[in-house]
Amino acid sequence: MAKKYRIGVDVGGTNVKVALVDKDGSIVYSDTVPTRAEMGYEYTISNIIKAISDVIKESKVAKETIEGIGFGFPGQIDCDNGIVRLAPNIPGWVNIPIADIVSKEFNIPVKVDNDVRCAALAELNYGAGKGANNMICITVGTGIGSGLIVNGKLVRGASNAAGEIGHIKLQMENGPLCGCGDHGCLEAFASGPSIVAMAEEYIKGGKSTKYRELAKNEITPYVVCEAAKQGDVVAKKIFEIIGNYIGIGLASVVNLLNPEKIVIGGGVADAGDLLFQPIKETLKKRSMPIQGAAVEVVHAELGNTAGVIGASLLIEN
Repeated sequence: MAKKYRIGVDVGGTNVKVALVDKDGSIVYSDTVPTRAEMGYEYTISNIIKAISDVIKESKVAKETIEGIGFGFPGQIDCDNGIVRLAPNIPGWVNIPIADIVSKEFNIPVKVDNDVRCAALAELNYGAGKGANNMICITVGTGIGSGLIVNGKLVRGASNAAGEIGHIKLQMENGPLCGCGDHGCLEAFASGPSIVAMAEEYIKGGKSTKYRELAKNEITPYVVCEAAKQGDVVAKKIFEIIGNYIGIGLASVVNLLNPEKIVIGGGVADAGDLLFQPIKETLKKRSMPIQGAAVEVVHAELGNTAGVIGASLLIEN
């Protein structure tokens, strides 16, 4: 019997990654093409279709052995109908029936979902969440997103919008303004832009900091992280504050869903223990005892490959 494969497509604001993935979750062949959102969605789709064709051709696998194609998009997805409702970082992608377009092109089933849910599927099956039955996978970067696994199944919700952990409210009134338009959301307190805002605030306050020296043109979360690793007191304090906020947000989720594992990825998570230590301490302190004792907080394992591997799994999830 011929070996079976799937194709995973991870669509980002800058690049689109396409990968042929086998049943063990290993990437057999992959390619990356520019998103070029400014050229319009038709241009991006034709680029993606060409990249999928190239991956099939270059990997020399028979098209009949490909069971499905999965897409992960940042944004709001109608999973039932394979439509990208809105991708905020990719202008022009509003109500685009991507599954229909691509399945007609290749005559292969196509499924679409949110990119963080794809990452959750990948970590559950092949990464840091292996063996978990109840798991939260969060990514901390420009925003904070999550994929929820309950009783071994991906939770999508009534309108495919479950998992907006970044919009748990940490403040009743007058909190920082969030990108969603509301105030006091976890994301407004603890994402990459919050790290930068806090770092700039400390400089304005006259604090002499290492990240000021390290930043050539602009302060980024990476620069603040590097300064913290080099022992800068202010930079370390910033990550401690951010970790406390995330820990408080996660305590609500832990009390609600009682998972055994929280997997954390995304650019900001590369800070490692600087971020994870305060998250774990706050979570232990602020969760209810039984739920808090059951949960383990771990770093995501699959890095940049989680998106395509998870997307390839959509066909059966």
